[in-house]
Amino acid sequence: MKDNNGLDTKNLNFKGKAFKYGDNVDTDVIIPARYLNTMDPDELACHCMEDMDRDFASKVEKGDMIVAGENFGCGSSREHAPLAIKASGISCVIASSFARIFYRNAINIGLPILECPDACSNIKAGDELAVNLENGKIENITTEKSLTAEPFPEFMRKIINAGGLINRTKQELEGKA
Repeated sequence: MKDNNGLDTKNLNFKGKAFKYGDNVDTDVIIPARYLNTMDPDELACHCMEDMDRDFASKVEKGDMIVAGENFGCGSSREHAPLAIKASGISCVIASSFARIFYRNAINIGLPILECPDACSNIKAGDELAVNLENGKIENITTEKSLTAEPFPEFMRKIINAGGLINRTKQELEGKA
């Protein structure tokens, strides 16, 4: 379903279970350096989070979400980290805060992320969540509690909706924006 601005609002809504982590989850943990010799998303997904959560790749299902504390994605500026997360099937990362370069890299590849200071303390591992990127609403279906994150401005939702900055730029150049 498209809204008046041409956004596919279906692609801005997610539902899945929470994988929960703490503060300062760095890019070396998201995708260990020993796997940086590939940019193949499927290969990266097989090793996503393995040094922190050995079973992550075998447990994650399409649509699931990562919930974390402060400074998620800190460390190096490698683009491999958000790519591994997205390729693993994670639909959205919700954290109290993000390292700035991770934030930019995630948006650039079309990985939805939401900053919500209260998420980490109000969501447990395994909770079923529903997220609406358009209004920033996070519903914890398990506990029946609602949280609100700052929604993305429209131009950023269009980037995410297109699957990343390169795809969005192609749409604009082709006159499909």
